[in-house]
Amino acid sequence: MRYFQEKHEVVQAVHSDLELVPCLFQCLRQCCKFVADAMEGGIEWQALATLPVAFSSLLPLSPTILFPADVPVRCALTGQGWATDYAALLLGSLGLKVARLAGAEDMSPAQCWAASGGMALTGTAALPLMAPWPLASAVEGVARALQALVAASGRSLTWPLPDARTLGERAALAGLSRPAVATTTTMGTLGGAGRLLVTADGALALSLPRTEDWAWLPAWLEVDVSFSADDAGWQCLAQHLAGRATGPLIERARLMGLAAAAAHFPPHVPDEPPCWLQVEHFDEAHGQDQGQGQGAAKDGQTASWPRRAPLVVDLSALWAGPLCSHLLQHAGARVLKVESRQRPDGARLGPAPFFDLLNHGKESVVLDFSCPEALAWLRGLLLQADIVIEASRPRALRQLGIVAEDILRLRPQLTWLSISGYGRSVPAAAWIAYGDDAGVAAGLSADLFALTGQWFFCADAIADPLTGWHAALAALAGFYSGGGLLSLSLVEVVRHCAQFRRPDDGAALRDRWQQWQQQVGVSGSIMPPQARPIVGQARPAGADTARVLAEFGRSC
Repeated sequence: MRYFQEKHEVVQAVHSDLELVPCLFQCLRQCCKFVADAMEGGIEWQALATLPVAFSSLLPLSPTILFPADVPVRCALTGQGWATDYAALLLGSLGLKVARLAGAEDMSPAQCWAASGGMALTGTAALPLMAPWPLASAVEGVARALQALVAASGRSLTWPLPDARTLGERAALAGLSRPAVATTTTMGTLGGAGRLLVTADGALALSLPRTEDWAWLPAWLEVDVSFSADDAGWQCLAQHLAGRATGPLIERARLMGLAAAAAHFPPHVPDEPPCWLQVEHFDEAHGQDQGQGQGAAKDGQTASWPRRAPLVVDLSALWAGPLCSHLLQHAGARVLKVESRQRPDGARLGPAPFFDLLNHGKESVVLDFSCPEALAWLRGLLLQADIVIEASRPRALRQLGIVAEDILRLRPQLTWLSISGYGRSVPAAAWIAYGDDAGVAAGLSADLFALTGQWFFCADAIADPLTGWHAALAALAGFYSGGGLLSLSLVEVVRHCAQFRRPDDGAALRDRWQQWQQQVGVSGSIMPPQARPIVGQARPAGADTARVLAEFGRSC
């Protein structure tokens, strides 16, 4: 049993060591009186999910079931190694069986990180840093899981999926590079809107992308000082934080709507495996939610899966949500990008090539969110969609009278994908997070500090692309399985990736990190961030509003 806990290779063992599986399951039967069946090429994950806490905690992933327990479908994965194993775990957590087929060895996590551009974006100009976690391999794993899920549905990808180099695409197109030096009190994000700041008992990450964020700083610190939105302002802020405890600062920042995250040291490793996805289904007959983790009311046969491409209404902005809908386009989805006239997608003001990369091929709808008729039409559109992508705090849409739970009770087969910083539960639902500080909250900077003695951010807004990839898999699985409210947290997705096959203690993590550094040092394969070719421009804001209004029933 300990072998499986330490190696996190339950699925691989079924593939390569079939003779061990009966012994494992016999032990579980005797100790727990639960039956967990091993099948050739796959595992009955629903059976494993019913084990008591003492035994389920040995599993590498907390299952979040979307598909019913009797689903006969198997997703085929060819290959072996970190990425393929991660793909198997994700598919298994959704309730799908996985058939493992012999194939080529995956690229090692060290090589994958170096090739992704992530290593070139982490550290200082003189020292690119190896990541001690398989983040790039996780991206490759999600891509394989997506391919396997689409294939199991009987459909084909419209375009080939990208790879782990998506981690560095924004930096490549914006001309960003890792900073020249990290001072003893502050370390900046690649985009410049955030810093890691040393406190009396550790450090915290603070993101200030908006002008109004800077205006809140005197009230946050309870000081009569003005802070300029430049490097001098950051240095002044660092001086004020140096003697203060982290905890109270984080609490006040969250109350005031500032994106702040504690960099705990020593690094905190959760007792339970992080859960990358939370699921809630809704009963059509009674309009009552069925609770987290319940299967959809479908027979699980692929014959009952939708054969058409999904209609996606993308209400998100910036990176994670648009990347999710962009990846769904690769699976054939039609995407309507809906923006507020009062507050359009802020990424339109950033590097145009990056915005085009993620949003070309999407239809653009701009609505006046202060107009009741426009909001009524939007609610009607959401009721006709197959997938809705929301990437803001839940209260943002609720303030407009658009409540995900109410819409799902009217149309329970809708897949509502909610991307937020810390999840939908109170009080975390009110906390703001961006890609860089979410990575800090997930423990990445604390791990790097333990290994190097310096505070670093990991790559470029690392939580955004990681979450965008996982969100696409969740959305497509929701569409096939019968809908529901799917919630992904930036922090939990990053934590989930970082905890995959994490060694038990800091010394073992350091040993692995050093081994991975040596692998890359021998190959000399640290690649700069790279972006795919831009194949088309995004539609101008609102270019398709009139046509889409007419198609889906104009109300204003």
